[in-house]
Amino acid sequence: MTDYTDTELMITRAAQELQNDDTTLVGVGIPNLACNLAKQTHAPDLEMVYESGTIDSNPSKLPLSIGDPVLATDAQSIVPMIQGFGYYLQAGRIDVGFLGGAQIDRYGNINSTVIGDYEDPKVRLPGSGGACEIASNTHRTIIITPHTQRRFPEEVDFVTSPGYIDGETTREELGLRGGPDAVITDKAVMRFDDDGEMFLDSVHPGVTEDAVQEATGWNLQFGSDVVKTEPPDEEEIDLIRNELDPDGVYTK
Repeated sequence: MTDYTDTELMITRAAQELQNDDTTLVGVGIPNLACNLAKQTHAPDLEMVYESGTIDSNPSKLPLSIGDPVLATDAQSIVPMIQGFGYYLQAGRIDVGFLGGAQIDRYGNINSTVIGDYEDPKVRLPGSGGACEIASNTHRTIIITPHTQRRFPEEVDFVTSPGYIDGETTREELGLRGGPDAVITDKAVMRFDDDGEMFLDSVHPGVTEDAVQEATGWNLQFGSDVVKTEPPDEEEIDLIRNELDPDGVYTK
């Protein structure tokens, strides 16, 4: 079996969520590595759009921020950020968005605003940035985060980016597109049922279902057929370590 890290497993699992011909809004870090891995393996026609306004980018090396000039490499066009959000994202032209956050609850709502009471928080976080727009307008979102009970409370302290709200109010009623499709952590992959509630779909090699439950702040539903997550293969690990992130900026 190929040796790999938890981060490399999350990257390869996220890459497998992407389909050929998808248009995805990409951030730096793990989402960027996952998109470029997918493009070099099973999804060569994947179109990557960055928040800074580069459309269908093919970066020649690892970008260190969404404003890195390397993102202009072979891009089909470069537009102002307002056009990227207005013409592409808000118009429903983006298939997949990647998100993370300080808290994710059982309905896939994300908090990146405050921990504690909004008026008197324990911690003030960076806020939405473009996350709420991504969560509201892409056709599906993929959430990537470490798996700890602190990050997975039953209810978030503040809804920065909407998931499936409360399981009763529908996204359609609020005029929102899509919704969370998968939550990928260092322990497992979760998905969402017809009521918008998260359930365990697969556990990573060496991780038990009990360990996933212990790291989750509510009684997590288990899918009818929980499987083992497919580990990275040698080609994927070689691409990550030798081409996509040779200096280990995001993988070490």
